[in-house]
Amino acid sequence: MTPPPASSRRPDPPHATIGWFTAVCLLVSNIIGGGIFTTTGLMARDLGDPLLILLLWSVGGLFAIGGAMIYGELGSRLPHAGGDYVYLRETYGSLVAFLSGWTSFTIGFGAAVAASAISFSSYALRVIPVEDGQGWHATGLSLALLWIVTLVHCRGIGTGGLLQRLITSIKVLAIGGLILAGLYTVAGRWELLAAVPQQAHPAPGATAVALVIVIYCYLGWNVAGFIAAEITDPERTLPRVMIGGTIFVTAVYVLLNVVYLSALSIASLAQEPIVPVAEKVASALWGSGSGRVVAFILCLSIAGAVSAMTWAGPRVYWAMARDGAISPWLATRNPRTGVPARAILFQTCWASALILSGTFEQLLVYSGLVLAFFMALTLSALFRLRRGESGRSLHYRAPLYPVLPAILVTGAFALVLASVIQRPAESLYGAATVLSGIPFYYFWQRSSKTRELQAAQKVRQQGRSE
Repeated sequence: MTPPPASSRRPDPPHATIGWFTAVCLLVSNIIGGGIFTTTGLMARDLGDPLLILLLWSVGGLFAIGGAMIYGELGSRLPHAGGDYVYLRETYGSLVAFLSGWTSFTIGFGAAVAASAISFSSYALRVIPVEDGQGWHATGLSLALLWIVTLVHCRGIGTGGLLQRLITSIKVLAIGGLILAGLYTVAGRWELLAAVPQQAHPAPGATAVALVIVIYCYLGWNVAGFIAAEITDPERTLPRVMIGGTIFVTAVYVLLNVVYLSALSIASLAQEPIVPVAEKVASALWGSGSGRVVAFILCLSIAGAVSAMTWAGPRVYWAMARDGAISPWLATRNPRTGVPARAILFQTCWASALILSGTFEQLLVYSGLVLAFFMALTLSALFRLRRGESGRSLHYRAPLYPVLPAILVTGAFALVLASVIQRPAESLYGAATVLSGIPFYYFWQRSSKTRELQAAQKVRQQGRSE
């Protein structure tokens, strides 16, 4: 079923809007979760070269900034709620768009929210140690965070925006303090950053997988596109938010890694426990008591990410429901608050079920691969949109076209291919998760056609009766 052109679609209904600062807070919180505080240890173990690790974080940042430029043009051209779903719908048709939305629900937002909420509780229990032999405290904290954030966002864009600004501002100040204190402490001690162990000869496959992990930590520059209809003057604001916010996050990520790699040797970073890199570094610089401070910063960072995903993700399902791709029950905005409360509750219920069952871990194993595939597909949408363009448009245009999108699309698909070769089992599971949405697509297509026929029949009957 080929979608009608964008101009023939119903415009997004009027509602409250937010400014650029709130949109930037949403983007920064969505990108900066827990990954930057944990993944460098894995890279130290697999690569063993501090300069290569720093290079990969820099390359990942450049990739993200380029991607933000492309997405900025996509959002400027199609400033409607739904983000990637809308871009793919207008270029590749309803089936690809549906599978993108299905992936967002099951993995991109659903599993990511569940995993983030669980991570929040694990760090919160480090800040305030509580004996939790059965794991019920952790589960309770995770669900409490998720549902508190959900209720706040259901109260309206104003309330949700206030929460996002508050959490993001505090967490950015805390991370900024960590960076400045770390750089001050390690100033003049750059020998660890430049030291490369003689046995460090990472395989190309390991380097490619590490780059996939890095890019996964940068994913989220597109989040503003999901709420485009709620941003003031989205045609101009979206590109600025996406590009400016991504540049800021890149600077944060690179500077944090400079602190990590200057504070501890690559061998120390690779020693067990590998994952809590930020806490290990803080303990080495300022003593064991500083670990709780880092755990608190992580709680803030993850809570901000949960809030951002709870805000943005449901707009995809709302847009899908308006198209008739899924149940029209989700296409309703609350008449008082103007937010798609049903779609928000829909995502939160799924994430809650994943938290209680623990199955989000299986989904996250291959989430990076699947999300990278749809990201590459969305980046390529710009070629189709520009090909059908007539005359000079007034919206934002990404620079270096067609070289920039060609490099990004090729790089993204190359990373997906490298991941498939390195991790075929996870790739198979990822493909199965995406393809499992096809039966649901045809079910809702048939249901939508049935509703249209019933509506048309009702109109004809009313015409006869008059």
